[in-house]
Amino acid sequence: MREININEIENVKIGSAENSEAATGCTVIICERGASAGVDVRGGGPASRETELLSHQATCSAIHAVLLSGGSAYGLDAAGGVMEYLESKGVGLSVGPAVVPLVCQSCIFDLGIGSHKVRPDKEMAKKACENAELNVPRSGNYGAGAGATVGKLLGPDFAMKSGLGLYALQLGELKVGAVAAVNAFGDVLNEDGSIVAGLLNADKRTFRDSEKTLYEMAEIPAGNTTIGAVITNGKFTKAEMTKIAQMAQDGLSRAIRPVHTTMDGDTVYGLSVGDIESGVDLCGTLAARVMAGAIRRAVLSAQSSHGLLSVCDLK
Repeated sequence: MREININEIENVKIGSAENSEAATGCTVIICERGASAGVDVRGGGPASRETELLSHQATCSAIHAVLLSGGSAYGLDAAGGVMEYLESKGVGLSVGPAVVPLVCQSCIFDLGIGSHKVRPDKEMAKKACENAELNVPRSGNYGAGAGATVGKLLGPDFAMKSGLGLYALQLGELKVGAVAAVNAFGDVLNEDGSIVAGLLNADKRTFRDSEKTLYEMAEIPAGNTTIGAVITNGKFTKAEMTKIAQMAQDGLSRAIRPVHTTMDGDTVYGLSVGDIESGVDLCGTLAARVMAGAIRRAVLSAQSSHGLLSVCDLK
């Protein structure tokens, strides 16, 4: 098994666009040939669009893009830009004289950093699609991660800057990658369980433990969500990709604590874009691993901004 760049996965393009001053943005995952897709929602407060397409009862067999964005529910307007971009290329479900691109979307709440009046819109999403043609996505303060933060249990004074994370692995012919916008109220953990980013102490150099602090509090602040997608060149059905997305949520549980609360919108998509034969359990296990890696990459790659420290400035 070896680490690869996520753009080594065929039949998928990833691009981001952001307003750095306003601290918001969007990241698009485009699958022009269509992707068999599933989704798993664990948080109690998701902001999403067209996720019902991925229900077992829906006739949809493939989607054409997933958009991850900031802006909370306001950001859901941005998916129209992805649809217009794909329509201009003739990509979508053929319905008589027209094509309808099938675009799923999930948003994080980033209205508390930068400007809450600036949200991802159609034009920003179209820019992300144009950047996806280059297919050189980056981890850090980009796209949906532009306004992402972690460790918010005691408010912004003790929170840290997070971002967008990308991570991918290859095992034999099977490739599995993850994209994650990490906006958790909890802490991000190393593989050994130690805190790598999260709730800061007053010295702004060491960490409190969000889980232990939560036990002393009556409520959790609103506005938290980690959203992402796992992408594989494995050949899987919609039902199988739903199971793989469920297993990928284990990556959130490994890398974020606490997670999946009523005040989170934690959502993971699963996208199959290839024809490599593989087992669901193998791919799902890899999906959890790459999702945890993407979450850690999100905080390790982030840069300090808007008065919030990042990991790189703690040393």
